[in-house]
Amino acid sequence: MADYRKILGLLLEGRSYRDVVELVGCSHRDVARVRQEVEARGLTATVTVTDTALAEWFPDGRRKVSDEYDQPDLARILASMKANRHFTLLRAWRRYVDTKDAGKKYGYSQFCALFTGYLRTHDLVAVLRHEPGRAMLVDWAGDTMDIVDTITGEVVRAILFVAVLPFSGLMFCRAYADMKSPAWLDAHVQAFAFFKGVTQIIVPDNPTTSTHRTHPGDAERAVNARYQQLADHYQTAIVPARPKKPRDKASAENAVNVVNKRVIGYLEDDVFTTLSELNTAIEERVREINHDIRRADDTTRWERFDTEERELLRPLPDIGFEDVEWKELKAARNYHVTADTQRYSVPFALAGKLLRVRVTSSRVTIFDGNDSICEHPRLTGRKGQYSTLPEHVPPQHRDIDGLWSRRWFIDRARSAGPATVTVIEQILDSQTIEAQGYLACQNILDGLGKNNRERLEAACQDLINRKAHPTYSTLKRLIAAIDSDAKKPRPVTPAASTRKRSSTVVFRDTVTDVYVRDASHYARNEDGK
Repeated sequence: MADYRKILGLLLEGRSYRDVVELVGCSHRDVARVRQEVEARGLTATVTVTDTALAEWFPDGRRKVSDEYDQPDLARILASMKANRHFTLLRAWRRYVDTKDAGKKYGYSQFCALFTGYLRTHDLVAVLRHEPGRAMLVDWAGDTMDIVDTITGEVVRAILFVAVLPFSGLMFCRAYADMKSPAWLDAHVQAFAFFKGVTQIIVPDNPTTSTHRTHPGDAERAVNARYQQLADHYQTAIVPARPKKPRDKASAENAVNVVNKRVIGYLEDDVFTTLSELNTAIEERVREINHDIRRADDTTRWERFDTEERELLRPLPDIGFEDVEWKELKAARNYHVTADTQRYSVPFALAGKLLRVRVTSSRVTIFDGNDSICEHPRLTGRKGQYSTLPEHVPPQHRDIDGLWSRRWFIDRARSAGPATVTVIEQILDSQTIEAQGYLACQNILDGLGKNNRERLEAACQDLINRKAHPTYSTLKRLIAAIDSDAKKPRPVTPAASTRKRSSTVVFRDTVTDVYVRDASHYARNEDGK
């Protein structure tokens, strides 16, 4: 449709038909139509013509045509697209075509053109003015990066946390192995340390690590207790963005887009084997984004932060934040409580009792009511580790120290008797590798001596008397032959010596033990014999 107002203005200025056609891009017929109205109504440059009057003088013939078509409910389509991000224009057009109205239906291309025109006037965007030092916007980046285990070849996904100060655009980014609460809280601590200050508010999305619904099905959301502890420590406030309102945190969405392109996109071809190695590479990329890239106002993010925002941040607290979690745990029969897959000892008298446990990033403190019982360093790494304090172990369990060792087997053998100790030592000494005899010792002490240590001791004594080779089978046969105490063998007693006791003779002041006959032995009797 020709721009009749512009044509009218040029004609009233005295321009020729050719000039008007070139300037407006219309046809000679359109110019002649406007000239006819000017002459008929006596219009001059001083007369103001309203839009309503122009519409009456030059009616749009296309409106008559459009009246023949069913008009789509564009407002409803826009609302559906905002409520459901998977709702598409193609789906809306198919619904429009399937309606049974009598009028004609627009084609898909014209349907899209109508919706685009509707957006220009009905989906307007306000410009948010951010105050320096007021807000920190945080979010998880949608894309992930791979960490490869050099030994097993296993690939682990690393998730990137992004924080941005919307006034200056200064960004922080760090990779974590998961999106659980400890990682979420540590990411905030690291971000505040990076900015060297604290903003007045934190604007997160609505993940389960930040907010939760107070009642199922209720729209009300509350900040999680552990997240609120962090806010109280840093003297800041948490103001989550409205659900399904991404424009509330447009700066965070833009920062995530920058990270996806300038961090993940740059590093996706590199191979990383540890999380720390990946974070070192991320720090280099983030430094380039903050210090080197100049924006439309010819400043970098760091320059604007350093000159206008840094001084408005609140100082960091003197004491670092530690995530504190309280648990109620029952002490097991082995007088240990299990916190986050790791086991910590308590005094054995408290086995079976429900205790309160305070877990921080570095310490595990156990309480009986309000009384602190003990404290352990927090275990990390492999699951199922034990932290056992010696004073918590009952007396009957203190002899199991050094399990599966020579001393452990010999200590157990002493409960049966000295002969059993000798047999166990013979078994261990007969092995080229001492540990190869542990199974035989276990079989003898648990299998043969579990119910009758006296008979095991008697069998071992009989084995020693016979000077037989000590084995499980031999001892088992000897025990089977001992059916009463009368048959128990006695220790071997050396036989009396048959050697005649010699007399002691002094020779030249020397004591000897040699038997020497005296002179009477060689004397003759009266018969000369």
